[in-house]
Amino acid sequence: MLTKEFLGLVAAKAELSKKETEQLLTTMNAIIRENLIDGKSVQMQGLGALEIKERQARMIVHPRTGERSVVPSKNQLVFRPAGTIKDEFKKL
Repeated sequence: MLTKEFLGLVAAKAELSKKETEQLLTTMNAIIRENLIDGKSVQMQGLGALEIKERQARMIVHPRTGERSVVPSKNQLVFRPAGTIKDEFKKL
């Protein structure tokens, strides 16, 4: 789904103008981004949680040459779906 389509659906359901809906979603995105950068998880009721987790450094081996190298640790965005949504996906 494209952003324009998503904005249209949200605007129709919330009975808001598309401009108001766009401002609302832009503000939500900014707040979510700020909280993730600050190291906080963001929980969305009925949907799930977004959080930043550190992925540990690890040793890898090149399959052809057998050369070993280290992949440094890095931060990764993780989404944990809510239990209710997990159950709905199982029914698909």
